[in-house]
Amino acid sequence: MAAGHQQEKPVGRRRADSASIGAGEFPMTEADFTNIARILYDDAGIHLSPSKATLVYSRLSKRLRSLGMESFRDYCEHVAGAGGADERMKMLASLTTNVTHFFREQHHFDHLRNNLLPPLLASAKRGGRVRIWSAGCSNGHEPYSIAMTVLSMMPDAADHDVRILASDIDPNVVATGRAGIYLSSDLQNVPADLRRRWFRPVHGATGGKRGATDEMAFEVADTMRDLVAFRELNLIGQWPMKGLFDAIFCRNVTIYFDQTTREKVWNRFAERILPDGFLYVGHSERVTGPASNTLSYESNTSYRKAGG
Repeated sequence: MAAGHQQEKPVGRRRADSASIGAGEFPMTEADFTNIARILYDDAGIHLSPSKATLVYSRLSKRLRSLGMESFRDYCEHVAGAGGADERMKMLASLTTNVTHFFREQHHFDHLRNNLLPPLLASAKRGGRVRIWSAGCSNGHEPYSIAMTVLSMMPDAADHDVRILASDIDPNVVATGRAGIYLSSDLQNVPADLRRRWFRPVHGATGGKRGATDEMAFEVADTMRDLVAFRELNLIGQWPMKGLFDAIFCRNVTIYFDQTTREKVWNRFAERILPDGFLYVGHSERVTGPASNTLSYESNTSYRKAGG
C-alpha cells in the first residue's frame, strides 16, 4: 500500500488514548497489542511480552490483508467478536512457530530406545499396555519419530496394545500429521533403513518446497499410521484422556507460556505419567514448581517419575 494512501486514512481510525506502534501499512496501537496478547493468553496460555510487538505486527499484517481490513483495531474487534473463533485460531497459528524435523533432539529417542522401551515392549508382548503422548506434535514429525523408534524394536507393535497420542492446539498441523505426507527434504534426518520400511512414495505427487524445484512426496506406511492417533487439544484446557502414560514428549512448547502456566502444565503432566515413566522437554526447558517433587532430572532434559 502506497505511503500516500496511508496518509489518507482518517485520524479517527487510531485510538487517541494509546500510543501508536510503528508507522507501517496498518495502524496498530499499544492497546491493540494488549488486546491481542490477552486473547492469545486466554485462549492458549501463550505469553506475549511487549518486545514481541514488531513480530506481532509483521505476522498479523498478512491476516489483515487477507481479510481486507484497514487497522489492527478492526482486527481486534473481529477476533473478539462472536464470529471470531476461526480467526483466533489463525491468529494463534500465525504467532507460533512450527519448526521441527524428524528425530529432533536425537538423544531423547536414544533414551527411549535404550532405557524406556525394552521393558515396556516386552510387557506388551505379554499383553501389557503402552501409551506415549506427543503433546504439541506440530506437523507430526515427533510422533512418527517415536513410532519409528518403537517399530524398529517391535515391527508388529500395532498388533499389540501400543499406541501414541499426538495432540496440538492448531487444527492445521494436526491435519498435516494425520495426512502423513512429507517431502523428500523432510526425510533427511530419517535413517535410510527406516525410510525404506516406513515411508512409501506417493506416485505423481510432488511439492514446491524448494522454490521451482519439485520434490517427491512420501506417505507414512499403514503400519506406522496405525500406531498414532492425532487429536486437537489445548494444553491449558480440559484433557479428555483418562489413562496414564509411560512417557510424555512436550518439547519446545512451554517456552511460549509464562512461568505460572508452565508450572501448572508440568504438574498436570506429572499427574498423568506412570511411576518410572518419563517426561521429555526441550533443550532450553527445565521442570520447576510442584512437578519437581515427583519428576527428577535424569539426563539430557529427561525427567523420571518417582516409582510407585
